[in-house]
Amino acid sequence: MKKNISTWQLALMTAAAVISLRGLPMMAQEELTMFFYIFFATFLFLIPAALVAAELGSAFADRGGGVYTWVKEAFNRKMGFTAIFLQWIQNVVWYPTVLGFAAASIAYMIGKPDLSQNGWFVGVFSIAMYWLATWLTFKGTSIISRITSQGFLLGTVLPGVVIIVMAIIWIAGGNPIAFEHVPDTVTQVVNVNAGHVHPRFFPHMTGISDIAFLAGILLLFAGVEVHAVHVREMKEPQKQFPAAMFLAALISFALFTLGSLAVAIVTPYDQINLQAGLFVSFQQLFGHYHIGWLTNVMGLLAAFGALAGVMSWISGPSRGLLWTANDGQLPDFLKKTNRNGVQTHILFIQGAIVSVLSSLYIIMDDVSVAFFLLSALTIGLYLVMYMMMYASGIKLRYTQPDLKRSYKVPGGKMGMWLIAGVGFLAVAFSFIVTFFPPSQLPVGSPAFYTGLVIVGTVVFVGIPILISTVMARRNRKGQ
Repeated sequence: MKKNISTWQLALMTAAAVISLRGLPMMAQEELTMFFYIFFATFLFLIPAALVAAELGSAFADRGGGVYTWVKEAFNRKMGFTAIFLQWIQNVVWYPTVLGFAAASIAYMIGKPDLSQNGWFVGVFSIAMYWLATWLTFKGTSIISRITSQGFLLGTVLPGVVIIVMAIIWIAGGNPIAFEHVPDTVTQVVNVNAGHVHPRFFPHMTGISDIAFLAGILLLFAGVEVHAVHVREMKEPQKQFPAAMFLAALISFALFTLGSLAVAIVTPYDQINLQAGLFVSFQQLFGHYHIGWLTNVMGLLAAFGALAGVMSWISGPSRGLLWTANDGQLPDFLKKTNRNGVQTHILFIQGAIVSVLSSLYIIMDDVSVAFFLLSALTIGLYLVMYMMMYASGIKLRYTQPDLKRSYKVPGGKMGMWLIAGVGFLAVAFSFIVTFFPPSQLPVGSPAFYTGLVIVGTVVFVGIPILISTVMARRNRKGQ
């Protein structure tokens, strides 16, 4: 296979998979308590995930397959298939949400922000943009890496840097700091003392539902392992892959932290919108300095960045599924690839599912709560995969101690227990949190919410186990 991905390109592809500007308003809505969530996500999740993925990715650089290979080698094929299936299915539901953000970006670009709330516009745009991304993916990895790296720099990093710089100019100009004027009724993020409202740095918790956003914010930092499937396409994977992981983690931390703080500085609390909140901030900033046309430019760039993020994910987990098909875990027709080695039939099935989910924008009056429910479900599924990945890192230190690892989590077995153990416990805690409806959102009946997430988790974890069992039985009969 042609070696055509550099360390920098893989780092940018990974960062593009991790970072979405759509996440900035979600964290900004937590005001200064965002530092608690970012600290938790970075030091207890992102860094352990990068370290363990770096070791596993370099150890199996000659095989590829990503989390499928890692978990299969540590446990068995059935668990390996379950891990890659969970990674795949969670991002299938994620696509409509990030494509909805791209639709809002275009709405602001053409100067018609009201279209961001128009179901037909958002739905049709999302479906069309997804199939465009799929068509580009058919062109091969070299095209994907170029578009994702350029789209990430122009469509995610550049707008992120612009909002940060403009927030600094806003402060220097003596303009009001929005997080100092949060309503005193929002007790999760502010503290009222002697009639004065003070921002909280630690969330006010009266129950687990008050920190239910933790799992959603954790998901914003997820994906650092997704491009391990491309590790064989690097010239020196044992050296380049760990370096790319660390670089991606550093970029993610810096842009999320400073970008979210910038939105919280500029945008009044009641105007922070999860879908179009970033553009409200741009409108306020550019309008104040009489350069409002720049909001249209940022809309175009952000849409390009969203396309890069979608392409980054299309090429990852679906390629992991191709590995499982070639390993006898899926029917033969899913092995089909084109002349560029791209998994065509898997991508067609994936596109059909995304099109159905995106059509919900058209047929439902309000999809925000419905998609939050779907997001909560997929967050839980993804966290199960991470628990399997951490467990694999620990177990392989014992079952395959002589496996060549050009990068190893420092500290020997105790170091792996510490790093992977911390990551596992953080993910396990966040997994429990997903079963509690957030107090910040009107999700209706808490019992219905919890029941839906429980049933959905059981069903979606059961699907790959059932598929593996059926395929194993079929393979035995075919022998």
